[in-house]
Amino acid sequence: MNENNKLLTIGQFAALHGINKKTLMWYDETGLFKPAAINPENGYRYYNYYQSPVLETILLLRELDVSISEIHEFMQNRSAESLKCLLDEKITALDNNIIHMQAVRKTLCNHRQNMVTLLTMDLSETSIVEKEERCLVTVDIDNDTSFEKEVELITTETTRYQIGRLHDASYGSMIPVTSLQNGNFNGYTKLFIEIPFIKHKKDLHIQPKGKYLRAFHKGNWDSLQLRYQELLDYADKNGLKLAGFSYEKGINETVVDSIEDYILQIEIPVSN
Repeated sequence: MNENNKLLTIGQFAALHGINKKTLMWYDETGLFKPAAINPENGYRYYNYYQSPVLETILLLRELDVSISEIHEFMQNRSAESLKCLLDEKITALDNNIIHMQAVRKTLCNHRQNMVTLLTMDLSETSIVEKEERCLVTVDIDNDTSFEKEVELITTETTRYQIGRLHDASYGSMIPVTSLQNGNFNGYTKLFIEIPFIKHKKDLHIQPKGKYLRAFHKGNWDSLQLRYQELLDYADKNGLKLAGFSYEKGINETVVDSIEDYILQIEIPVSN
């Protein structure tokens, strides 16, 4: 007798596929996957080797969160075409989920790096760091832009780029270096949103790769201009030419309650 024609008990068949035999019993009861034979005397279920590919297809679809009703429909109209269409749909959904999880991972890594910075930083220190190019979504603002309008602008862009939650991106503000050099320390012109794994660069602001002057400011914004003046003096003393924008972002919002404890990271490109 061909070994493939031999019947396996429900326990053996379940073990072969790495599942609980109660799963097979449930599939039988719902009509999704029937045993090859049932002992009329004791009701024991038996399966054969040729049923394995069908069960593996069902298990794969369940792993992809395909509903029982969808699998029922597929099983009743099973064909290469119907399986291809179903798998095309689920592969697209899986790809989108992978992109989302990669974005979440990058966000978590950014938060972790912020915590490392907090634990090792010297608030009085000014340093030169190397940064990679970043693509930023920006919205234009000026001194007359209300907080409510800023929220509206950010909300529009997060919807446009399909950001599900605020933690899926990082946010900050930008002020031109020319404004700082002219003593206009409140001359903010843009808010930025950094979106992990953005698919294109069209219409985006490119934060250039290269050396940056980095410093930190703790507390409210009233004394921020003093910190900026210190940075300008540091650049002048060390022969550094600053260019473009100063990029500001908070790095400890998640672990403080008071604005007096708020720490702002400042990064300004150093041109060659």
